[in-house]
Amino acid sequence: VCVRTVSGALTLGAMVMFVQAFQKGAGFLGQLLGGLSDLYENQLFLTQFFRFMTLAPAIDTPLNPLPVPTPVQAGLTVEHLNFRYPAGEQVVLKDISFTLAPGEVVALVGDNGTGKTTLVKLLCRLYDPNSGSITLDGQDIRGFDPVDYRRRFSVIFQDFIQYQLTARDNIQFGDTALSADTEAIKKAAAKAGVAKTIDALPMGYDTVLGKLFDNGRELSVGQWQKLALARAFYRAADIVVLDEPTSALDVKSEYALFQVFRELLDGRSALIISHRFSTVRLADRILVLENGCIVESGSHEQLMALEGRYASMVCTQADRN
Repeated sequence: VCVRTVSGALTLGAMVMFVQAFQKGAGFLGQLLGGLSDLYENQLFLTQFFRFMTLAPAIDTPLNPLPVPTPVQAGLTVEHLNFRYPAGEQVVLKDISFTLAPGEVVALVGDNGTGKTTLVKLLCRLYDPNSGSITLDGQDIRGFDPVDYRRRFSVIFQDFIQYQLTARDNIQFGDTALSADTEAIKKAAAKAGVAKTIDALPMGYDTVLGKLFDNGRELSVGQWQKLALARAFYRAADIVVLDEPTSALDVKSEYALFQVFRELLDGRSALIISHRFSTVRLADRILVLENGCIVESGSHEQLMALEGRYASMVCTQADRN
């Protein structure tokens, strides 16, 4: 086009028209290809979405479920439990046996990948073991309605959710079956040490948290974790399960929380997973997992006197600090 324009075969106006037409054509082609790419990606998402929506529950509800004991009298008992994930060949948990009595605080410790969180999920009956049993007050948990059984647990996992809603909603989601009792919500916030943070927000408990919506207020990671703890304390459950409950808290906040931890439990049982031995040592009993097995069990003092795996981990962490 430029050569023909220079030779006089095309006018300058015609050359400009051709260049603009080429640019617009290239732009339209790019948009078309981008649209096709987005369509393909959305099709992949929708395929997975509809496949997910048609999944059948892996945990079946018995035809005549047993009533879940309320309150729990004898506690949880795990006997010779073995488990591996359906898609995996490696056994994650091997011959696990222990009890969790009412009002008892038990800690699980061990390296990453030893099966601590998997054990918690089995106790909550998110999975069923391949062999062995879990009983509540002497009744196999497979005889209960899964939904009713899980109501007896208040669980905060390490990857807790930060709901981009009000502070009130974030706490109330701990037990949606309860009415929105403002006093109970404030009490749970005070237990978790986040009440002052919420009171300082522009609209208090009605302040929207996060940056997803306009005028939302972001919290620090530690403050979000305290809010998740408040959610756990709000739920009326017999067993509290905390997976790395203070990983994002500073030392001062962690110390203040666990100084009154038993008072906060109010007679409930607790199962704690933590890598911080300042937290672990407060438990009545500590279970040490290694390669999917319980290799040691006892109080902090007993295990330190044993000079085994637990004592080695405590000394290693002390040296790092």
